[in-house]
Amino acid sequence: MSRPMNKKILTLTLLLAVVPGVSMSASVYKWTDENGVTHFGDRQPTGKPSEKVNVRSGTASPSTSSRKSPQERMSDLQEQQNEEAEQRRETAAEEARRKQRDANCATARSNLDVIDSNARIRVEENGEQRYLSPEEIADQRQKFQEIADENCGPENVQAVQ
Repeated sequence: MSRPMNKKILTLTLLLAVVPGVSMSASVYKWTDENGVTHFGDRQPTGKPSEKVNVRSGTASPSTSSRKSPQERMSDLQEQQNEEAEQRRETAAEEARRKQRDANCATARSNLDVIDSNARIRVEENGEQRYLSPEEIADQRQKFQEIADENCGPENVQAVQ
């Protein structure tokens, strides 16, 4: 009794050990119909996007029917490159504006320093040199102060300090 019984038990044990592995490796597909109802099946539906479900881990992976075509991937890549190029152009324009503001700020501050340090300011007009009147100096000071206020604002904290 022990010999034939042991052989049957061994065969049954091996069969029970192999069957779950075989059934677990079968493909299971998940899809949603027109009414929003989710379905599961062992065959991939035709004409519908579906996911192949890994039964052991419970994770889903897209099946080949729901992947993007090479043309769609190329279109997406081109769109992404266009967006990145636009961002680079905007960044370059912002940097140019910042540099111009810095230059305007520095010039206005320099001119204010000259006006504040000299009692008399000489200018050349039509090939002749003359001194600015106190009213003209005040007008020039006001213009340079407006330029400094406009260009040496919060964006140019270092130029103000």
